[in-house]
Amino acid sequence: MSSLTVVAALDELDRVQDFIRNELERCNCPSEIQFQIELAVEEIFINIVNYAYHPEIGDATVFCQVEEDDPLRVIIQFLDQGRPFDPLAREDVDAHAKVMQEEVGGLGIFLVKNIMDDVSYAYENGKNVLTIIKSL
Repeated sequence: MSSLTVVAALDELDRVQDFIRNELERCNCPSEIQFQIELAVEEIFINIVNYAYHPEIGDATVFCQVEEDDPLRVIIQFLDQGRPFDPLAREDVDAHAKVMQEEVGGLGIFLVKNIMDDVSYAYENGKNVLTIIKSL
C-alpha cells in the first residue's frame, strides 16, 4: 500500500490528486473510473481541509492500494487527527432540493457515496479513518 502525507491545506490538493492518478495509471484504470475516483478524493480531501482542523492546520495521510483480486479494486484511505466527525452518519440529502437551496454542505459526501462501491468511516486511535473502494 502506497501512502502520502501532506499538510491538510487546499494547496496540497494537486499533490494528493497526482499521487492517486499515478497509482491508478499503474493499474491501467479506465479513464471514466479514474475520473470518479479523483472526484471522490477531491471531495474528501477538501472536507478534511475545511473541517478536520479548522482554524488550525494538521496533517492528512492518504493510502492507496490496488487489490488484484477478481474484480480488481482500488482502496483509498484517508487519515487525519482532526476533530472526530463521521460524515456518513448524516442522513443523505435530497440532491435536487439541495441544488435549489443556498445552504452549503452534504452534497460532496452524497456524491462520494453514490459513485464509489463502498464508503466507510471509523474513529481509531485518535484518528478519523475514511475508506473508499471502487472496483475496476
